[in-house]
Amino acid sequence: MQQQSWILPGGYIDAAGAIHREVELTALTGREEELLARMDTPSAELVTEIIARCVRRVGAIEPVTAEIARGLLVGDRQYILLLLRQLTFGDKVQATISCPWRDCGERIDIDFNISEVPVTRCEQPQAFYRMQVEPDMLAGSDIPGLQAGTPLEIEFRLPNGADQEVVGPYVAHNQSEALTLLLTRCIKSIGQNEQAVAEIINALCGKARHQIECEMEAHAPSVELTMETDCPECGRSFIAPFELQDFFFGELKVSTDLLYREVHYLAFHYHWSEEEIMRMPRERRRQYLDVLTDEIERLNDAAG
Repeated sequence: MQQQSWILPGGYIDAAGAIHREVELTALTGREEELLARMDTPSAELVTEIIARCVRRVGAIEPVTAEIARGLLVGDRQYILLLLRQLTFGDKVQATISCPWRDCGERIDIDFNISEVPVTRCEQPQAFYRMQVEPDMLAGSDIPGLQAGTPLEIEFRLPNGADQEVVGPYVAHNQSEALTLLLTRCIKSIGQNEQAVAEIINALCGKARHQIECEMEAHAPSVELTMETDCPECGRSFIAPFELQDFFFGELKVSTDLLYREVHYLAFHYHWSEEEIMRMPRERRRQYLDVLTDEIERLNDAAG
């Protein structure tokens, strides 16, 4: 089975403080396609499942369980999805988007290479980071452990897959509530207070909350998920968001009917077991299908 290793832009920090950055992956197989075919919509839980199935190790950690997959930073999880797509289908990506200008809406074909997608790496990953916000960012100073008139020192960690799973359902209908929940999960202490973090976060003004969010983003590894392009119809430029999860899972998803027909076709002619065929990556499975189709056509032409 095709298997390669890369260096994560962030890295997994274990309980002892060791950083694990080398990740070893295998291409998606029919079993993962079967899983995707049964899922209605992409989700953080699905990303966790795919990572646990296709990542063989992270540094010295092997096997990679769902718990480890949840503990990976958001940017690392995005990077792994890109690598899995590259490993499964190749570097070249071809997609179609719509021009966002209301008076146009033309469908545009775009293509790019995964290897050229900008990735921001974290040079010195840490379990926790520190920052300060000004005291006037707090609406009220009657919270234990906080001194009026002094900057608030905040200790936080970076968001991971577990946070995505918990916060995800809130993002679509209430982003403010989603950010509050994320900050509550990621902030370890404010001032000398580790007990009333949620209460203090609710007392912070919007500017302070935004400042903390920006500080998290400044330290976090990331994958650039926007691209600038031009519309050939109206001639205007625009920034196109690249919805990685929707693209990744949408491109990979096939109907179970098609998948099982492919399995049946190969099993019927080659007498392989279902398990043998379902363990194959899609590219290899379809290479055999192409060879088999060509051979059947050749035999039919010879017989005619």
